[in-house]
Amino acid sequence: MTLIKTKYNRRSFLKVTTASTGGIILGFSWLASCSPTPEQIKQMPDEWFNINAFLKIGDNGIVTIMSPNPEIGQNVKTSMPMIVAEELDVDWKDVIVEQAGYDIQKYTRQLAGGSQSIRQGWQSLRMAGATARRMLMEAAAKQWGVSADELTTDKGVISHASGKSMTYGEVASAAAGIEVPEEVKLKDPKDFKIIGHPTKNVDGPKIIKGESLFGLDYKADGMLIAMIVHPEGFGMKLKSMDATEAKAMPGIKDVFSFNVYPEGTEKQWSDVNAFPEQIAIVGNSTWEVMKAKKALKVEWEYVEGTGESTTNYMESLSALMTKDTAEPARKDGDPDAAFKSAAKTIEREYSAPFLAHNTLEPMNFFANVTADKAELVGPVQTPEYLSKTIAQVLGMPEDNVSIMMTRMGGGFGRRLYGNFGVEATMISKHVGAPIKLVYSREDDMTQGTYRPAYKVKYSAAFDESNNLTAIKIKGAGVDGSPVFENRFPAGALDNYLSENHNLVSTISTGAWRAPRSNFIAFAEQSFLDEVAETMGKDPIDFRLELFDRAKSNPVGENNDYDPERYAGVLKLVKEKSNWGTETPGVTRGVSAYYCHNSYVAQVVDVMMKDGKPRVQKVWCAIDCGIVVNPEGALNQVEGGIIDGIGHAMYSAMTFTNGVPDQKNFNEYKLIRHNEAPLEIETHFVQNGIDPTGLGEPSLPPVAAALGNAIYKATGKRLDGQPFIDYLGEAIELG
Repeated sequence: MTLIKTKYNRRSFLKVTTASTGGIILGFSWLASCSPTPEQIKQMPDEWFNINAFLKIGDNGIVTIMSPNPEIGQNVKTSMPMIVAEELDVDWKDVIVEQAGYDIQKYTRQLAGGSQSIRQGWQSLRMAGATARRMLMEAAAKQWGVSADELTTDKGVISHASGKSMTYGEVASAAAGIEVPEEVKLKDPKDFKIIGHPTKNVDGPKIIKGESLFGLDYKADGMLIAMIVHPEGFGMKLKSMDATEAKAMPGIKDVFSFNVYPEGTEKQWSDVNAFPEQIAIVGNSTWEVMKAKKALKVEWEYVEGTGESTTNYMESLSALMTKDTAEPARKDGDPDAAFKSAAKTIEREYSAPFLAHNTLEPMNFFANVTADKAELVGPVQTPEYLSKTIAQVLGMPEDNVSIMMTRMGGGFGRRLYGNFGVEATMISKHVGAPIKLVYSREDDMTQGTYRPAYKVKYSAAFDESNNLTAIKIKGAGVDGSPVFENRFPAGALDNYLSENHNLVSTISTGAWRAPRSNFIAFAEQSFLDEVAETMGKDPIDFRLELFDRAKSNPVGENNDYDPERYAGVLKLVKEKSNWGTETPGVTRGVSAYYCHNSYVAQVVDVMMKDGKPRVQKVWCAIDCGIVVNPEGALNQVEGGIIDGIGHAMYSAMTFTNGVPDQKNFNEYKLIRHNEAPLEIETHFVQNGIDPTGLGEPSLPPVAAALGNAIYKATGKRLDGQPFIDYLGEAIELG
């Protein structure tokens, strides 16, 4: 059992108030969001623990737990309250979960991104439940005239050895007057009753019944519908507009051009938008607005010259990698000397295109801007940054901006960037009415923000005995290199070089599920297979040798992975997949990667049928610490694997003079149901370590495992994506 401080800094506090129902409400505030008085500061101890949950207990024993973080399908609206409920020791069937609105005074890190929600909230969510439980026990002990240490709890009932018992609801009101304890005891993981047990999504029944949960469902009295028109290509601006016909159409209220970010706006990092100058069409209904949009006559012009084309930026990325970096990102030993004296060298260049996010739910946001406040409702992964930008563009205090987060029909990084919320705000301000902005699929796919295009070159040197002596990595990408210089195989080689190059582009880019890792894992793990083959070694055994070196005699001090845990998932997937056995007609590939603080290894089986490879099965081993909700975890893993296979196989955004060539799903292919693996078998490492990331780590390694399996079947190494372009024929998976 862990003893934990409930507070560890003088400048924050726990606020306890009595609920209007007679129950107890605990508001847990974060250091950065508090403004305590000097008197309060003096009363605080030197140490405290960050708290970020919010719960209330009614006098009937029903517990409402607020889920603070945005829900984009990663299941935090279920798993975060599970953590609170576990330490509260309440019966899960008595828990009601509600989505919290954006409130920096009560919650911390209200952000969905980086697979960090559970990892960063783990201790504070547990403490929220444990603190409430202790206060309830203290209140009961006071009534019975006994010590709280003599009491036990189970499923919302407090008991004493004398036979006395009472429910949380019976003592909730009295608990409101109990002083918040300075330290509480957390459960031993072996005693968990909720965490680690499969739990259904709390929104599942509502989704099935079609209840209003998503931003696109939201409605308000007097609400108008708005849509945008942006430049048809990157590097273009508005030349002229004739809205006469569009304005005269039934149901249309206004058509106007506007600047999303007025001059002087202090942008947040999330304000990524290549088209700040846009046109808005506002009307009574979506259908009427869509028809008016088609009637609008618009001319665009290039700011200078012409826009970028796919061939241009791919050539530019290759050219960047021919340059030597004066100060490489990392250099161990003397790789140049190792290559100069090598008996043999191999090298391969890998590439990947821009990718769209294509969230199933179209981009949308509701805004109602009045003279003194702004009310927003919609699906956004970064409400804090959106709030700051809206306050900037409206010139009003941030306290006057309210944001209610809705459930999202997919995020994948796209909804980190809140330009669509800012657009809705500016449109509402202009028309002086509440509006809901709705993107069409074409609006979203041609606007960005895209996964950057990447290229990376791997080179390996071998001595006369065919031993690996050095590896060089040169990476280049639009708006940043994909290479993580301190990740594997750094630390496992005496001679290692990593270089990063950046290409500036007019095409807007941003995070896409497992940023950078989604590509570099493919390149790294594909190349390591080629190195193993060159050395005549089994690909898993070769990787394990490198991990043994990184563990026993590591090179450098900045290696950001644990080689023992890394090797652990490889050994587990080797065992579970019966690696080394052969099945007639089946070839298999392996891959392992570390990102978002978690370790994943995968084996993919491919069968050739009618000259085309079909994925038969994927084995996946994951070390992500304690799994809060196994059911949600499996959904995340399987979804990531299928997503990774689909985008590696089929998807690409290309451009001609800055104009996107793909505008909808008839031109941009996503994986279909019948193309998914026939079976996915997942195994979680049971090590009792605090949880780490899970929403993204299963995606990056699968492309390499698939590519390595296809190589064994076809003899062709895949060094570019989408695979379909490099195989020269349509590939049907499934």
